[in-house]
Amino acid sequence: ILEVEGVDQIHIPTPPLICIPTTAGTGADVSQFAIINDTKRRVKIAIISKKIVPDIALIDPLPLTTLSPQLTAHTGMDALTHSVEAYASNASSPVTDIQAFESTRLISEYLLKAYMEPLNTEYRYKTMLGSLCAGLAFSNASLGAVHAMAHSLGGFSDLPHGECNALLLEHVMAFNYPACPTRYREIGKALGIEPGPGGKSAQEEIIGAVRNLRESVGITDTLSDLGVSKADIPALARNALGDPCMATNPRQPTAADIERIYANAL
Repeated sequence: ILEVEGVDQIHIPTPPLICIPTTAGTGADVSQFAIINDTKRRVKIAIISKKIVPDIALIDPLPLTTLSPQLTAHTGMDALTHSVEAYASNASSPVTDIQAFESTRLISEYLLKAYMEPLNTEYRYKTMLGSLCAGLAFSNASLGAVHAMAHSLGGFSDLPHGECNALLLEHVMAFNYPACPTRYREIGKALGIEPGPGGKSAQEEIIGAVRNLRESVGITDTLSDLGVSKADIPALARNALGDPCMATNPRQPTAADIERIYANAL
């Protein structure tokens, strides 16, 4: 399967595929991305091809009622990262903007509610709808440095993907903010943030809202708490820079930039 790593390397149509997502979520039920853990190289690789987009996605919130709080949090923050990165992507479009904005709004409003009331199918439906919109957005606009770094981190340290995204998102947003402040202010509106004069800066309020949501669903560790050390950072940064998701990050980082972002998340 590693022979088709990268973008548009699948040349033979796949059999019909029906997906039933059980989280909200990865977006795999509607996207052209497949992420494979290469245990030999200790890195997660991306296979990106329209030939692997599912033919049918059956969206039902009922399976989500059996999710643990931890998995609800991890997958919900993964979906939020999809929408934020798709909106900030240098490959975004008016159509993906609509999807990413609505996804951000839904997840920011309903993730904590679903986390607190796991059997509430209305809350589960809203988070699943948010995940669906995010999947459609990033499948067309792609992602950014958060996912590139999370793929490297998850493969290297065998950590949950959603948790990696959650711990990196605010730090990558801080790095990217100068490159697309208007885009991030729109994300802030979807998060319910309307920065006013005289208070915190828009950047602080928007990133603070992401941090508060992460912490409210129980993701409070740092990377160092999860066993990542400073000595690991150079290898993590090298792998992240080679990830296809880095190409659509709104601000192109150097290896030193990536190392600083990892260090800030320790």
